[in-house]
Amino acid sequence: MTDLEKHQRMANAIRFLAIDAVEKAKSGHPGLPMGAADIATVLFTQFLKYDPTAPSWADRDRFVLSAGHGSMLLYSLLYLLGSDDFSLDELKNFRQLGSRTAGHPEYGHGAGIETTTGPLGQGFGNAVGMAIAERLQRDRFGKELVDHYTYVLAGDGCLMEGISQEALTLAGHLKLNKLIVFWDDNGISIDGKVEITDSTNQQERFAASGWNTIDIDGHDPEAIADAIRQAQASDRPTLIAAKTTIGFGAPTKAGTAKVHGAPLGADEISGTRDALNWPHEAFEVPSDILDAWRIAGLRSAHAHKDWQKRFADADTETRADFERRNRGDLPAGFTQAVLDYKKKLAEDQPTMATRKASEAVLGVINEVVPETIGGSADLTGSNNTKTPQTLPVTPDDFSGRYIHYGIREHGMAAAMNGMALHGGIIPYSGGFLIFSDYCRPSIRLAALMKQRVIHVMTHDSIGLGEDGPTHQPVEHFAALRAIPGLTFFRPADITETLECWQLSLESRDGPSVLALTRQNLPSVRKTFEEGNLCAKGAYVLADSDDEAAVTIFASGSEIEIAFDAHKELTEDGIAARVVSVPSFELFEAQSEDYKAAVIGSGGVKIAVEAGIRMGWDRFIGNDGVFVGMSGFGASAPYKALYEHFGITKDAVVAAARERLGA
Repeated sequence: MTDLEKHQRMANAIRFLAIDAVEKAKSGHPGLPMGAADIATVLFTQFLKYDPTAPSWADRDRFVLSAGHGSMLLYSLLYLLGSDDFSLDELKNFRQLGSRTAGHPEYGHGAGIETTTGPLGQGFGNAVGMAIAERLQRDRFGKELVDHYTYVLAGDGCLMEGISQEALTLAGHLKLNKLIVFWDDNGISIDGKVEITDSTNQQERFAASGWNTIDIDGHDPEAIADAIRQAQASDRPTLIAAKTTIGFGAPTKAGTAKVHGAPLGADEISGTRDALNWPHEAFEVPSDILDAWRIAGLRSAHAHKDWQKRFADADTETRADFERRNRGDLPAGFTQAVLDYKKKLAEDQPTMATRKASEAVLGVINEVVPETIGGSADLTGSNNTKTPQTLPVTPDDFSGRYIHYGIREHGMAAAMNGMALHGGIIPYSGGFLIFSDYCRPSIRLAALMKQRVIHVMTHDSIGLGEDGPTHQPVEHFAALRAIPGLTFFRPADITETLECWQLSLESRDGPSVLALTRQNLPSVRKTFEEGNLCAKGAYVLADSDDEAAVTIFASGSEIEIAFDAHKELTEDGIAARVVSVPSFELFEAQSEDYKAAVIGSGGVKIAVEAGIRMGWDRFIGNDGVFVGMSGFGASAPYKALYEHFGITKDAVVAAARERLGA
């Protein structure tokens, strides 16, 4: 058997496992695995540094299937290589409840799935973040410990999605030469030929953004291998445009949209077996081919052992720091630094916008947590995410800790997910809360994957003022609170901001958003509390001596209004209390007794927030009073806007008196 024949049979093993799994499930996408099998075979058997016996090895190459609908390509590869998580039974259970082999690759379902893909272009964006993380780690720990590639398989859909433009221009600017993207150039999308919707010269597009580009026949193993070698030698990221036939080998459906997203059917499968000379039963891989794949799976074992020796030879401090960062543990001094700063705040009682408060807090955090990597979508001066410890990352110097992402919110958020998935780094970034709309797909995926990424989102309400309704978030609190697994924080002062930052960093299993003000706010926490009160999500900030006739719930900047109303009601002899609600999600995680005590059993309940009512009925009930927004904002100084929309102390007091009949 010649090398070419062996390659073709190994590639056909991928093709037919994909065909058979999709057919058994009566659902799936066989076309991409059939078309890209040659690319995957060359990459995984000759180049990819991946040890199936140690799938979490820190210096492994990363492979991202950005075109996640072709998931059976990845599952077939992992089975063939000898992964413990992807048995033949798992492949036979494709797309069924409880299986590791979900319709699209799901991070956490099994080793070898580096990220959740499916929404097209997201994997590409994640891969840019992984390549950034590799370069950052390499600059910190040296090539002896960190020296790996990030490979991507992307389809036409990935490149048509807008996120690809943000991701590829950022990668080109940063000269991420260890990022290698295969474009599965099969010219087919769901509606038919790509040419009916797109005429872009993708190679020129990538080249214009600083990429190396190579054009090959995606079914020629020698051309594929040569292209990978060229890419590895490049000083720029590389796009390998691999011309392929979707559904390669299918006698009537190959090269058409019919093979993209539906089972081939018995007759077409039979014809494909004949065309590719694969006279085997469903899910049967000949023993010699399976052995060849398993041997390929052991190819990187030596590289792994060599790395382990280099790691053992590193000094004790380096090893400990490397392992701590990759475990995701915070440094030992973190908690004490937070407590020391909290004591200082209790003494100083500063008045400042929470975006400035966040900057002050980050100055403390970044001093003791060296793995934080900050950034902003061209809003550094507004988001206040840069501190003295975070020097800029530049295309030629990755020793810094601050990434100027440019006006690329979508790409930034996806890259942050990739950085977190890579490990060893805690990414945070800045933007305006209104532009969470641009980040939302990536934030949702961060929640789905349970990744610690932190989004600082400033200008959090009509309080930003003159920029007007296009920039004033109204529905965004509710929209972000609706994402399962995301913790949305809206702190009221610098102490709450510190506590919310602490909780965001300590939360290793999900993303956080800190919604912060442009306008100055007084300090509302007057005494030092060792415990983190924001950890309960809501707590009584100002109480009454008698049973409260009125409870005012508020978050963020509206706590000031609630306090002023509380003071006036108290002076009028009306027992009132104020409940700060920095996080709906953390409140719901508390005991039923605690939640009942905070909400209270009776009296008038009023919520104050410069957003829409959605979500607040949890606290005030259907018959409670909501003082906030019911439409979009307007352009004016922020104090005039609060008056115009009736989000004032007087409105709260008047509502309380009306309900009490006072």
